Amino acid sequence: MERDVMSEGNEKRFRTLFISDVHLGARGSQAVRLLDFLRTHDADTIYLVGDIVDGWALKSGWHWPQSHNDFVQKMLRKVRKGAKVVYIPGNHDEFLRSYYGTHFGGIEVVETATHEGADGKKYLVIHGDIFDLVVQNARWLAHLGDKAYDFAIQMNRLVNALRKLFGFPYWSLSKWAKMKVKNAVNYIGAFEETLAGEARRHGADGVICGHIHYATIRDEHGIRYMNCGDWVESCTALVEHEDGRFEIITWTDPVRRGMPVQALAPAKAA
Repeated sequence: MERDVMSEGNEKRFRTLFISDVHLGARGSQAVRLLDFLRTHDADTIYLVGDIVDGWALKSGWHWPQSHNDFVQKMLRKVRKGAKVVYIPGNHDEFLRSYYGTHFGGIEVVETATHEGADGKKYLVIHGDIFDLVVQNARWLAHLGDKAYDFAIQMNRLVNALRKLFGFPYWSLSKWAKMKVKNAVNYIGAFEETLAGEARRHGADGVICGHIHYATIRDEHGIRYMNCGDWVESCTALVEHEDGRFEIITWTDPVRRGMPVQALAPAKAA
């Protein structure tokens, strides 16, 4: 039986909260939804698992609405109130990789982290882009893919505006495509396998990452792989309960809020 995590003021409090791929500075960032989520979800420790700020998008054109600034201020307030906030930069906020070991308003910037769960198990926390061969070896292709993804997000907004008009729930075009295109399925499977191997190399029991915008929790060959998802379309966060249980919470449509995301079957290479 699951333990009730509700506390005073209907706030759900967790031991640890993991957020990745917010892409502040990009027009597709769902910072407003994330702020809504954070109003009722809090934790003693918060990991920002990369691509929180989108430096690539900001280089193309300045976009920084109030909601993006509000998220930064909220993280700083949480630190002042006693929370531990750890920032692990990704490829879109790689400019912060020059500041490993420093603090910004109490937020610690590190390359990777080792999180010890309530059950004593250790998890490697890493964004994951360093294991993406496209990002590492063909940056021009990564940037081109980023533009294509932005276009897909714009189309997704249009589709969901029409779906909402006719009373249908939120639907992710990108997530659907990832599961339908064989190469995308193989890419996700290879990424998960590589990250699990890296956790094993570090002597960890599991890995917590972001980067591919695909939230899941899966146990594979004695290693637990967990991906936070993103706040561009999926709007998911990974949480650790006080008893050590992990759960992915999705925060899109009101009817879906608080619903756990089921771990999917492993992607098989053809």
